[in-house]
Amino acid sequence: MLENTASTLEAARPDPTLGAKRRTFAIISHPDAGKTTLTERLLLFGGAIQAAGNVRARGQARRTRSDWLAIEQARGISVSSSVMTFERGGLVFNLLDTPGHSDFSEDTYRTLTAVDAAVMVIDAAKGIESQTRKLFEVCRLRDIPIITFINKIDREALDPLALLDEISSGLALDLTVMTWPIGMGVDFRGCLDVVGKRLLLPKAVRTDSFGRVDPVADFAEVAAHPMVEERIALPALEGLALCQDSLPKFDVHAFQEGHLSPVVFGSALKDFCVEELLNCLANWAPGALPRKARSRVVTPEEDKVTGFVFKVQANMDPNHRDRVAFVRLCSGKFRRGMKLFHAREGRFMTVSAPTFFLAQQRETADEAYPGDIIGIPNHGTLRVGDTLTEGEPLQFEGIPNFAPEVLCRVSLEDAMRTKQLNKALDDLAEEGVVQMFRPMTSSQPILGVVGTLQLDVLTSRLKQEYSVSIRTEAAPYQTARWIVSDNDQALQKFISLNRSTMAEDKNGDPVFLVRNDWSLNRAIEEAPEVKFLKVRERS
Repeated sequence: MLENTASTLEAARPDPTLGAKRRTFAIISHPDAGKTTLTERLLLFGGAIQAAGNVRARGQARRTRSDWLAIEQARGISVSSSVMTFERGGLVFNLLDTPGHSDFSEDTYRTLTAVDAAVMVIDAAKGIESQTRKLFEVCRLRDIPIITFINKIDREALDPLALLDEISSGLALDLTVMTWPIGMGVDFRGCLDVVGKRLLLPKAVRTDSFGRVDPVADFAEVAAHPMVEERIALPALEGLALCQDSLPKFDVHAFQEGHLSPVVFGSALKDFCVEELLNCLANWAPGALPRKARSRVVTPEEDKVTGFVFKVQANMDPNHRDRVAFVRLCSGKFRRGMKLFHAREGRFMTVSAPTFFLAQQRETADEAYPGDIIGIPNHGTLRVGDTLTEGEPLQFEGIPNFAPEVLCRVSLEDAMRTKQLNKALDDLAEEGVVQMFRPMTSSQPILGVVGTLQLDVLTSRLKQEYSVSIRTEAAPYQTARWIVSDNDQALQKFISLNRSTMAEDKNGDPVFLVRNDWSLNRAIEEAPEVKFLKVRERS
């Protein structure tokens, strides 16, 4: 829980000009790699909760803190990023649990703009998967330091050396082993803490969770350990020796520049090497890093407060129809009650009730510093991409909007709920669950999503949170493209000639609705001065 979170965080931050005491990181993975289970264990080892949930368990054991939406708990998947703040060892950890499914990649990409490091979770039985590769590439583009956690080593899995080779060659990434498995699957006996020279073992019998630590002066001692058979120990030690001979030594600068990744083999479900992962973050992950704005680079040492909205969540408390903007602080010392300049609207707003998070739970944030994530309740004033400062009209870069791959129309089962539907679609479009386009020749909006699972989330949340039941039907369009041009006459001419396939997005920007590839290619040929954007900066 978050008892006394504000006072705890205040005590842990003696110097407001330094973001060095913050560890703001995301957990990224392919679906079913164990990301949410690892999140729960990190919260447990960090002292934020008393019992960890499990998405595959039953009853109360399934009640994860990071997956709190009804559809997440019903399906055992993450569909929305969650923020969890906890303190450990004088450091403040801001953990962002992201969706793994590619249909929610836009939410994940936006979340990665707000972090300073990432933990990449890989299923030991499957290795690198498609979504893992995409998320890694995004981290690489942003030079985000990555710690690799190879999960589920207590189950049947690929050979550890084969896994390392796949990661190193497939992602063009240098690796350094921090922990090493002693056996895998039914032969799993524990892990070696390579740095601390410790043998991490189950509590009593081999099927138990982690609970025993034996120091080892020399790794060769493992072969004679009473809880590890020689037939299991010797191949494991040979593999470790090969790694130490062929892989580079750990270099904190190479790690923080995104060129080298420390690798932690473990099992989130059995608690193996979760604390070692947390120690890697504490010891080596960077504190608050500079952030690039359009006019300059903002550093965390600056006195003036700056921050940007990377996520908006509606109905975190359905009883109050609330709306919370998640703000990443980039510089300065934030204090509750401050008046901050809303750069998009050009006016000041008072931040009277900022909060820290443990997923859905909140505590008042009296003070916050660079690297922290705070929630600001508002009624539609703040949007994703908005900047808050003490007066400077900044605009931070790097928050993307992706062109939808599925376009549809919605119809109400109860026509008397039109007002509620419009309000709900406005809320969920701002949150990023869907994109909403208003055709220039029709009053019926067209909804766009990156993947079809987003439509299931839309339908579920409309029913759960707004008591609105809908049906969806395919729109006669394949995708959409934002159109821009340095020549305003050329842009207006294109809009006039293609008015039947033109729409406006939520911000009023022109969007070309694409019927098929042929129509898009023809439009590009006929309007060479117009750019058709698949990805655009959110502002």
